[in-house]
Amino acid sequence: MAQAGSGRATFVVKILNTQNATWQGTIDWMDGRRSEAFRSALELIKLIDSALPQEGEVEKEA
Repeated sequence: MAQAGSGRATFVVKILNTQNATWQGTIDWMDGRRSEAFRSALELIKLIDSALPQEGEVEKEA
C-alpha cells in the first residue's frame, strides 16, 4: 500500500514461467489500483519503478 509521502508501495509478484533466462508473470498492486503482466525481469523492474513517485513529484492523497 502506498503510504502518503513515504514513496513506498506493496506488490505481489507471481512468477508463472521462466524462459529465455528471464521471468514471466504478473504483478499486483496491493492498493488495488492495477494488475499487469510482464514478459521479462527488466519489464518487472520498470513496472515497479513506474509505480513509485519520482523525485520532485508530489504524491496526491486520495
